[in-house]
Amino acid sequence: MKQLLLAISLCMAGSVMAEKASVGIVIHGGAGTIDRSQMTDEQQKNYEAALADAVNKGYELLAAGGSSLDAVTLAVTVLEDSPLFNAGKGAVYTWDETHELDAAIMTGQDRNAGAVSSVTNVKNPILLARAIMEQSEHVMLTGKGAEQFAASQQLELVDNNYFNTDFRFEALKRAKEAQQQLPHQAAIVADPNWKMGTVGAVAIDHTGNLAAATSTGGMTAKRWGRVGDVPVIGAGNFADNTSCAVSGTGHGEYFIRYNVAADICARVKYQGKTAASAASEVIDELLQAGGTGGVIVVDSKGELSWAFNTQGMYRAKRDDSGTVVEIFATQREKAGN
Repeated sequence: MKQLLLAISLCMAGSVMAEKASVGIVIHGGAGTIDRSQMTDEQQKNYEAALADAVNKGYELLAAGGSSLDAVTLAVTVLEDSPLFNAGKGAVYTWDETHELDAAIMTGQDRNAGAVSSVTNVKNPILLARAIMEQSEHVMLTGKGAEQFAASQQLELVDNNYFNTDFRFEALKRAKEAQQQLPHQAAIVADPNWKMGTVGAVAIDHTGNLAAATSTGGMTAKRWGRVGDVPVIGAGNFADNTSCAVSGTGHGEYFIRYNVAADICARVKYQGKTAASAASEVIDELLQAGGTGGVIVVDSKGELSWAFNTQGMYRAKRDDSGTVVEIFATQREKAGN
């Protein structure tokens, strides 16, 4: 009997270790025309350090037994607080020289979701998206109403100029100088960087639950209350324990029209494809249609991957094999494109 109890105890311990070993997280800080020749060594180190900080904090939470939902929330909050990325502090400017922020979060266990669009005074929009998911009967809130809800939840509010950065203002001036008239809502703009930029995270925890979170300042020089793909569940953000979790970045109009995040997970669920191959397929089809961008993915087995059709994507991942931080497309990724 003692031997039997010992065997059961060892099996249970091994099972717990196996479950904990499956945790992992992937993050991104936007995709686009990221030219190595236009980036100094110091700038590259700053981006890499910010990505490493976010992914490591998320992973440490997972490794300590935390939930995937908490991990993606934490990682995205770290990225929102960095002026380097187009979300939170570093958000791009609208045509009227203000900032309008979008975010979404989703948990794969029950496909519960929260989203927010066009807020101007919420320091961390991802926290508002989560509050909408957990503390309201709704999925998406927008504008002034969303800001009123944020205040009711005692989230930190800031002046809109908190999000100002010199780098983003220079980008706005270049966009205005171009004075390009867009004939179609998904037309390619003169400078790809004007429409690129989002942060996101996807993760799996020790219980096997998936989660995805995404946040953005949107498109440089956007007008008329434009809303991109991020708060549209299934377009730029999606999670389902039966398939995968996805966070996207790129030209939002295309991500909406092609339902990118949900399409990837549907191919995994119904066609039996790996998440990595499904992501590559969808991103390839997006490029053929004229759209550019990328995604990060984690599947129900804990496989971490990404796919993009641009020169680079700020990205990082961590599981029990260690941390990987990359910015530029590798030779293999260039060959795939």
